[in-house]
Amino acid sequence: MALLVHLKTVSELRGRGDRIAKVTFRGQSFYSRVLENCEDVADFDETFRWPVASNIDKNEMLEIQIFNYSKVFSNKLIGTFRMVLQKVVEDNHVEVTDTLMDDNNAIIKTSLCVEIRYQATDGTVGSWDDGDFLGDESLQEEEKDSQETDGLLPSSRPGSRPPGEKSFRRAGRSVFSAMKLGKNRSHKEEPQRQDEPAVLEMEELDHLAIRLGEGLDPDSVSLASVTALTTNVSNKRSKPDIKMEPSAGRPMDYQVSITVIEARQLVGLNMDPVVCVEVGDDKKYTSMKESTNCPYYNEYFVFDFHVSPDVMFDKIIKISVIHSKNLLRSGTLVGSFKMDVGTVYSQPEHQFHHKWAILSDPDDISAGLKGYVKCDVAVVGKGDNIKTPHKANETEEDDIEGNLLLPEGVPAERQWARFYVKIYRAEGLPRMNTSLMANVKKAFIGENKDLVDPYVQVFFAGQKGKTSVQKSSYEPLWNEQVVFTDLFPPLCKRMKVQIRDSDKVNDVAIGTHFIDLRKISNDGDKGFLPTLGPAWVNMYGSTRNYTLLDEHQDLNEGLGEGVSFRARLMLGLAVEILDTSNPELTSSTEVQVEQATPVSESCTGKMEEFFLFGAFLEASMIDRRNGDKPVTFEVTIGNYGNEVDGLARPQRPRPRKEPGDEEEVDLIQNSSDDEGDDSGDLASVSSTPPMRPQITDRNYFHLPYLERKPCIYIKSWWPDQRRRLYNANIMDHIADKLEEGLNDVQEMIKTEKSYPERRLRGVLEELSCGCHRFLSLADKDQGHSSHTRLDRERLKSCMRELESMGQQAKSLRAQVKRHTVRDKLRLCQNFLQKLRFLADEPQHSIPDVFIWMMNNNKRIAYARVPSKDLLFSIVEEELGKDCAKVKTLFLKLPGKRGFGSAGWTVQAKLELYLWLGLSKQRKDFLCGLPCGFEEVKAAQGLGLHSFPPVSLVYTKKQAFQLRAHMYQARSLFAADSSGLSDPFARVFFINQSQCTEVLNETLCPTWDQMLVFDNLELYGEAHELRDDPPIIVIEIYDQDAMGKADFMGRTFAKPLVKMADEAYCPPRFPPQLEYYQIYRGNATAGDLLAAFELLQVGPSGKADLPPINGPVDLDRGPIMPVPVGIRPVLSKYRVEVLFWGLRDLKRVNLAQVDRPRVDIECAGKGVQSSLIHNYKKNPNFSTLVKWFEVDLPENELLHPPLNIRVVDCRAFGRYTLVGSHAVSSLRRFIYRPPDRSAPNWNTTGEVVVSMEPEVPVKKLETMVKLDANSDAVIKVDVAEDEKEKKKKKKKGTSEEPEEEEPDESMLDWWSKYFSSIDTMKEQLRQQEASGTDLEEKEEMDNNEGQKGPMKGKEKARAAKEEKKKRAQNPGPSQGPETTEKKKPKIDELKVYPKELEAEFDNFEDWLHTFNLLRGKTGDDEDSSTEEERIVGRFKGSLCVYKVPLPDDVAREAGYDPTYGMFQSLPSNDPINVLVRVYVVRATDLHPADINGKADPYIAIRLGKTDIRDKENYISKQLNPVFGKSFDIEASFPMESMLTVAVYDWDLVGTDDLIGETKIDLENRFYSKHRATCGIAQTYSIHGYNIWRDPMKPSQILTRLCKEGKVDGPHFGPPGRVKVANRVFTGPSEIEDENGQKKPTEEHVALSALRHWEDIPRVGCRLVPEHVETRPLLNPDKPGIEQGRLELWVDMFPMDMPAPGTPLDISPRKPKKYELRVIVWNTDEVVLEDDDFFTGEKSSDIFVRGWLKGQQEDKQDTDVHYHSLTGEGNFNWRYLFPFDYLAAEEKIVISKKESMFSWDETEYKIPARLTLQIWDADHFSADDFLGAIELDLNRFPRGAKTAKQCTMEMATGEVDVPLVSIFKQKRVKGWWPLLARDENDEFELTGKVEAELHLLTAEEAEKNPVGLARNEPDPLEKPNRPDTAFVWFLNPLKSIKYLICTRYKWLIIKIILALLALLMLALFLYSLPGYMVKKLIGA
Repeated sequence: MALLVHLKTVSELRGRGDRIAKVTFRGQSFYSRVLENCEDVADFDETFRWPVASNIDKNEMLEIQIFNYSKVFSNKLIGTFRMVLQKVVEDNHVEVTDTLMDDNNAIIKTSLCVEIRYQATDGTVGSWDDGDFLGDESLQEEEKDSQETDGLLPSSRPGSRPPGEKSFRRAGRSVFSAMKLGKNRSHKEEPQRQDEPAVLEMEELDHLAIRLGEGLDPDSVSLASVTALTTNVSNKRSKPDIKMEPSAGRPMDYQVSITVIEARQLVGLNMDPVVCVEVGDDKKYTSMKESTNCPYYNEYFVFDFHVSPDVMFDKIIKISVIHSKNLLRSGTLVGSFKMDVGTVYSQPEHQFHHKWAILSDPDDISAGLKGYVKCDVAVVGKGDNIKTPHKANETEEDDIEGNLLLPEGVPAERQWARFYVKIYRAEGLPRMNTSLMANVKKAFIGENKDLVDPYVQVFFAGQKGKTSVQKSSYEPLWNEQVVFTDLFPPLCKRMKVQIRDSDKVNDVAIGTHFIDLRKISNDGDKGFLPTLGPAWVNMYGSTRNYTLLDEHQDLNEGLGEGVSFRARLMLGLAVEILDTSNPELTSSTEVQVEQATPVSESCTGKMEEFFLFGAFLEASMIDRRNGDKPVTFEVTIGNYGNEVDGLARPQRPRPRKEPGDEEEVDLIQNSSDDEGDDSGDLASVSSTPPMRPQITDRNYFHLPYLERKPCIYIKSWWPDQRRRLYNANIMDHIADKLEEGLNDVQEMIKTEKSYPERRLRGVLEELSCGCHRFLSLADKDQGHSSHTRLDRERLKSCMRELESMGQQAKSLRAQVKRHTVRDKLRLCQNFLQKLRFLADEPQHSIPDVFIWMMNNNKRIAYARVPSKDLLFSIVEEELGKDCAKVKTLFLKLPGKRGFGSAGWTVQAKLELYLWLGLSKQRKDFLCGLPCGFEEVKAAQGLGLHSFPPVSLVYTKKQAFQLRAHMYQARSLFAADSSGLSDPFARVFFINQSQCTEVLNETLCPTWDQMLVFDNLELYGEAHELRDDPPIIVIEIYDQDAMGKADFMGRTFAKPLVKMADEAYCPPRFPPQLEYYQIYRGNATAGDLLAAFELLQVGPSGKADLPPINGPVDLDRGPIMPVPVGIRPVLSKYRVEVLFWGLRDLKRVNLAQVDRPRVDIECAGKGVQSSLIHNYKKNPNFSTLVKWFEVDLPENELLHPPLNIRVVDCRAFGRYTLVGSHAVSSLRRFIYRPPDRSAPNWNTTGEVVVSMEPEVPVKKLETMVKLDANSDAVIKVDVAEDEKEKKKKKKKGTSEEPEEEEPDESMLDWWSKYFSSIDTMKEQLRQQEASGTDLEEKEEMDNNEGQKGPMKGKEKARAAKEEKKKRAQNPGPSQGPETTEKKKPKIDELKVYPKELEAEFDNFEDWLHTFNLLRGKTGDDEDSSTEEERIVGRFKGSLCVYKVPLPDDVAREAGYDPTYGMFQSLPSNDPINVLVRVYVVRATDLHPADINGKADPYIAIRLGKTDIRDKENYISKQLNPVFGKSFDIEASFPMESMLTVAVYDWDLVGTDDLIGETKIDLENRFYSKHRATCGIAQTYSIHGYNIWRDPMKPSQILTRLCKEGKVDGPHFGPPGRVKVANRVFTGPSEIEDENGQKKPTEEHVALSALRHWEDIPRVGCRLVPEHVETRPLLNPDKPGIEQGRLELWVDMFPMDMPAPGTPLDISPRKPKKYELRVIVWNTDEVVLEDDDFFTGEKSSDIFVRGWLKGQQEDKQDTDVHYHSLTGEGNFNWRYLFPFDYLAAEEKIVISKKESMFSWDETEYKIPARLTLQIWDADHFSADDFLGAIELDLNRFPRGAKTAKQCTMEMATGEVDVPLVSIFKQKRVKGWWPLLARDENDEFELTGKVEAELHLLTAEEAEKNPVGLARNEPDPLEKPNRPDTAFVWFLNPLKSIKYLICTRYKWLIIKIILALLALLMLALFLYSLPGYMVKKLIGA
């Protein structure tokens, strides 16, 4: 159905002018285009169309108004035409020409011609004229118009469709009605005309058509079916957010630890490299290594920070290598690498381990890579635990390319790129200078300046660039771009753009925006480079009023949540990948600033008028400090609505404004202005009238709005970029639904409700539907002109992501089974994170809405609502989640004031209705309000339908009664110094509040109280209140005798509503008790168990309500308990308590605890322990077991907590509380009878477990999981496998040099340890590989039936173990083929990478430890940790069961009723024990000295014993190997807490604690896991693997059987033992030292012990021989690891036979070796020098070599001078003595670090021999020619001849057999020498022939040789050509060689010529004389 109006012409107009027409029907107006310069006729020729949802009534009116249009002032009305549509309805087509009326209803001459058509429901239409619709002019105009009204339509671009279709779209589709019909049902403002339908908009119809499918014939869809779809219950309230405190800006502790291990392939010749590590502004340097391109450092640096996460994660970690830095010069940069801390933190385990960072030179981007640095980088926040991969000897070949320091998915080859950040302009800046001077200037010269001088600064990847300063401008225009050059993809996630105010004193930030590069790019194969804008971004920060010292300045820096709009900035970002081969490229990475091309105004979208409406329905819980003055609320969006300090106002375009006409219009007109013309051009009302609060209760006030609800409305202009927000909203909706669903599923799993998998399938179904829906909606309007590239690309990538997510969800749905729910839930959490990430729109459009509570024009508290949540759309999915809903907002204090306890109190609670949308869509902005109100409008808006009301008056109100059933709370927050609280709850509903009674001294109050609120008046329709009642706020307080109550937490609840006409009966009533999570700030602070019902009071008053049974507890005063149907059903339970003892009690009020007692209380009943008479002498209880009976709920989830309180009985009957502990869940102590059908309970038949000899090779520990009935013998046959291997060995396949069997005498404890570490690493690898199956396996195991509280876990663990074993044991089938290197047979122990407790459930198998707490829970999260509140520990246990005990328990043999469930307990009398602590080593210690090292030593405390091993400190080492054992005698229970600490030795001053670890020995000692002395893998009586326990395996087995009342052990026949029904077999002989074999039962006994977990009923894992790794903690730095310590503890009772001597684990002494290197010859050495005389190329060659480092022991050969061919002969011997640790493959050097060092430091460096060739120069430095580095453990075998020696041998490009000098002992051959050329490519610069010979020190002593060519065993002199000498030392020789040989003939010729010349000269000389003689006297 539609009404069409074709406005043709208006004639007889007076004067010239611009004319515009406005056509209105049913409150919906359209404007025509503006006709410029019309004289008397205006030819509009435009068609307007209204889709209508119901038949047009005959009395309805159409109104057409003609205006003179003005750009500046408001339009002036010429006249109005009104027509009743009776004729139109009858004829469907009318054409009219009529005159207009003016304001006073007088007829004027002007007339207009209009044609009206009406298409009725039945599809009948008036006669159509084709031309009418195909006349392109008019249609395009009309389309344009509809485009403006409809918003962004899928196909409303003019001319986008062939004409034929247009008519269909116009006519045919109007059958459809909007989806939102249900919502539009009635106009609340006109209650008398309920049936009037709303006007339907084009957009709605279109969406509907899309929704209903294009295939349907439009006419056939009946309206009814559509309506039925949509009249669902409208949800008019949105969910409140419970977390109050801002978490962003709070500083936290962080530690960045970086280990620089080594560098490789550094570019440059003969370098002295230093590595500089920089985090933020802190720099640290490694030591300098001389003359090497691959230095080894292994230095550890730690940086500590205390800053907020945002600041931390933006810090840049920069690792750079500097060449030849010293005190005087800073050195030259070789290359650097940077990444931000956030990238590291987002890695798994927050770390990169052993990765190679690629160095590049920032000043020369065309250069390529400059080398690699291998490092570990880890970032630890408080409470993060980092799993450091175990430090062992790292021998694995370094695969650099495969282990680059780059996050997952970043390519290894990163390219250089330019990042262009274009800064165009800013708007709405706040005032930043005082106006004092400005006012003076204004007064004198009348000059009015803007008080801000802005410029923009951009920070990225550690660099910053800034634009020019625009003086005095609130709307600066820059058009500049800041250009960064960095590698792409960059490893810095965020770019920071900051508007700053330039000031002579100091510049301050105005606002900050972070660009997250991950959000504006996509690295997938269809991804796109980072791109942004041009788009506006909004900046938020502190309030806009200018103060000299802004307390919220941090907010402007981008820390914490901004509390006010600061400015918006138009910027763009583009990235261009550089082609570095291009010669024109500037190669520096300096930041440049250049001009950018300006962009047009409209590029960010068409300016549209938006309308924001808000109605305040309730304002309560106003903090009492603000209760004395009138309060008003102000709503702002951007600067609109900000009356106090909005200042710079954005320009406000008129509806038809030409660009260029700019004038500023005041946005805040007073309502008295006669501005409001007829179109209701409304002034904004942005704050509520001031009102004085009234008292609610002691703490809070409320505003008495009653039925009169104030409203606000604001008009604002923004670029129309709604599509961005719509897409974000759709994704948010999907994510919200998903989150809700996942929470449900988790709740179901937690509370063990049935079928969580069904709910999860439903959630996934919903998710995939949501994703498909997004695809159909988001694709609508591509190609909008203001869409930036990012919009298009993001849309594509979001569509791809959601499409794939939809498909994944579908396929996951099919895989959800009962046992996989948990895994799949984890996968769904990933979906959720991804959705949230995608929904965050990086290009902002409309700023957020702020609601401020003002008091005397002072801003007190605020709330911030994202504008997208309020944005209106016709399509339901695009609608913001709070749009047109009542939202509960809690106002909070701004900035830092909101931290800590201040942030937890509510400043005010608002019930606020908000709507934001285009002004022209605002017809149903009231549709979501609770019904039953009348509007009160401002004077100028009277009678105008779309004019917003100033307030709403509710005519309908309902009476209700609320019953709050407050049953109990648990795990509350400790608010008193005693560690307890006196809690009471306060319940708020609307403007009433009530309290429960106060329960003293408890953290788990059971109030069991019903609070009744009477006379509640709620406004609105009854049916709406049923579905959307207001929320109830419950606050928990701690009552203090003095002062006001302390806030302890808050939670929300929605009551269950019963209308007067409903029956109070199931299923809805009575309500169920539910748990509500209590929050305190962002932290959870307990749970509340309660139920709430809201009952409507009917016309007959309260008589109809369900009766309240009067007070039952008369002793509690007039307190009503929770009624019977709601309180839980109780049964009788017995609670047995095992009292063992108290430990580590601290002083109370300075007095020591002497006579403590423990009180146990649960649900009002309890029991007291016996009194400990002298705590110092014996802190254990004399009576072990007591019990009490108590009524507990049947439902285990509702069990109240059990409180343990320790009191000290002082003299005169006084008691003081020492500490308390609340056991919040009794579930783990509930006795569940064992499942006797489980296989390991079966006791019939025999199960045989066989152990073969020689097993440890394969690390085979067989796990048997068999039905016990089968009598099978399981032989795990490894022997065959072994034989095969031996055969293979005999055949002597010489391919693999076999490792020889280690000699027993060579092996020591360390061999065992290192071998075990390898095993552990292998296992961890296997585990990662099969991680997923393991989890599934556990699931299966746990679900197959719980085997007592422990058994399930045990079994899962067993499964894990089995997995490991299987992984390591390739069964015999593949035996012979496996050509893996076989490990030598070494018995191993178990290395745990964590504490032993973690592996064995804290050894709480029967004895539990409860920490006693005292003191308040920290107010500041930082200040107090749980550790500091612990005042002692109670040891004991609980057992809870329903009262008639199962008979079978009591019938068991030896049942002692006094011990109840705790049978066969050991005695708790004091016992003396020898404690032996073995400390192996520490790793990654936190440096304690200035030089970045520490001098650690061990200190051990146990009771009164304090051992400090100070003399044996290890100098300057962060990874010290201690290898010591300490024996301490202790007596349990007095001394049971062992502290092992590592201290740093200092020469002066006290020693600092690095870290310590505490071990509870008592639990270990008494544990069934037998943690006193680990059980070895094999039993031997001599050698490195000697049995440590004084009891032999057979004795241990006998004892275990006796204690566990197990039948056995029965030994025999030899090699067989039977325990219960399990038979173990194994070897039956043992060798002693002399190789004699003796029969023994110990092997089989040991095999039984290693499988003790398989024994029915009593079986559990026994602790194996092990080393545990414990974190070291320092109380000053809580929660952050300071290193790790590897140790183990043995305990031996003194009343047993004494143990043997402790194992010797002292560190291996390095073995002394001597390496003899003979340099024979060199060849093909490059020729460097030009000859002095002859210009020939030659070189003066010598060879330099070293092993430990250039300074320590470099040795040079003599010089082979003047080599013309590159050949050199030396016959020169180097001798390198060194100390070598074979296990770690390191050379050990001890040397003083500097001349000031007190002692020598031990270094371990890899064994690498370096050979270099040099060209000797006499007058300048020698020239380096080339080098090779040989790793003595694996280096390429030398070539036989110089010819076969190639460069590839060294670069590893060809497979050369690798040899180890330690195995070969002697190697000779040719090796290539390499250097890098200008292009950083390797080139061959020479070859050297050398011989390496390795001898041990003893061999070297027996067979001495001389250095160089000296005695003994001298080498012969080299046979060098005669030319090899120095010219200026042998001048004669040089004449002989240089001159005589080469220039002989030349010299002879010269001499002859000279003689001839001489003759001639003499001839000429004597000629005249002779002539005279001749002439005269001849």
